Amino acid sequence: MKQDMVNIVIHGHEPVLSEMVIAVSQTPKMDKYAKSKGAKGIQLSGICCTANEMLQRHGVPLCGTFLQQELAIITGACDAMVVDIQCIFQNLANVAKCFHTKLITTHPIARMEQENVIHIEFDEHHALEDAERIVRLAIDNFENRRAEVMIPEQKSPIVAGFGVESIEYHLGGTFRGSYYTLNDNIINGRIRGIGGVVGCNNVRTKHNESHIRIVKELIKNDVIVLTTGCNAIACAMEGLLTPESAKVFCGPGLAEVCETVGKPPVLHLGSCVDNSRILLAAAEVVKAGGLGHDISDLPAAGSAPEWMSEKAISIGHYFVASGVYTIFGVTLPVSGAPVFQKYIFEEFEKLYGSMWDLEVDPIKHAHKMIAHIDKKRQELGIDKSRERILVDMAARRELETA
Repeated sequence: MKQDMVNIVIHGHEPVLSEMVIAVSQTPKMDKYAKSKGAKGIQLSGICCTANEMLQRHGVPLCGTFLQQELAIITGACDAMVVDIQCIFQNLANVAKCFHTKLITTHPIARMEQENVIHIEFDEHHALEDAERIVRLAIDNFENRRAEVMIPEQKSPIVAGFGVESIEYHLGGTFRGSYYTLNDNIINGRIRGIGGVVGCNNVRTKHNESHIRIVKELIKNDVIVLTTGCNAIACAMEGLLTPESAKVFCGPGLAEVCETVGKPPVLHLGSCVDNSRILLAAAEVVKAGGLGHDISDLPAAGSAPEWMSEKAISIGHYFVASGVYTIFGVTLPVSGAPVFQKYIFEEFEKLYGSMWDLEVDPIKHAHKMIAHIDKKRQELGIDKSRERILVDMAARRELETA
């Protein structure tokens, strides 16, 4: 957010809405209109899933996590906050009432009846017109700032925008795009395994604490982390999304790989609803060979340390059914049903090769993931270091050919 610019914060989960707001805000007409109101231009930023969507596709900076949506308003610099569905605080209207911020709802599901909330029903058939109306409202509101502007100075550089295809390119280059390099380093032990750490923030926990402690413990033990959603934003705030962080926080094996490839130890794969990208990456690892024949064979584990939304349960179950051992923090709604909990915590492994788990303590949480990764390494026979030998021509002739 910038004091001398019109600040529009997009919050929610509908990418079509944010795409249109970005397109309109970047037009010369809107830039000229903003300058006519005394601003230097238009600054977009995002909260929650929409933040990661806009970052991935357009490089729009992150504003904050799920639990920071009210803080964006109390900076006094938020001229408009545009919300759609999911993760929207009902109290946003009361906070906005204390400032000049225009709170704009765009979907009937999250419509608020307070008098200070503007509802603009977003219609994909009139997307540009709706987006232009939203941006104009924000620009017109720039002159109405009445509170002292207090934008935190702390910022953190990040490297984001990774996807299944881009990871392949970074590992293998233009002519040899493949996950083979990753597999090779898992097999030789430089990388212990893969951790997918994702999900929301939860008001029952200290903000971001479980996210950061788990991720740091994983990379310290040479587990490369794939992240989405508010966990990705938490890691960005902590400085874990830069290649330089590997030397500071990683074990020697993962640090060596990150330095060689020039990648962060924590790869930002997008929004919460982009978790399927992690499964696609896991499928590519299986296809590259050497680490089993199914996702359930991989030395990999999933985690949602501070989940709070029902969608996290459905996404978690999708991962378990796909073969990924998945552990949640905070609590699980099955904790009051010990028979059913035993079924999904133990019996599921016979069905899917994976299971659910729960661990509140972040360090124990991380080490449960590491223990599962080590178990899979042992089953694959890659748990012991092997002596490196120079294969001469005589030894080559003895090798079996497929």
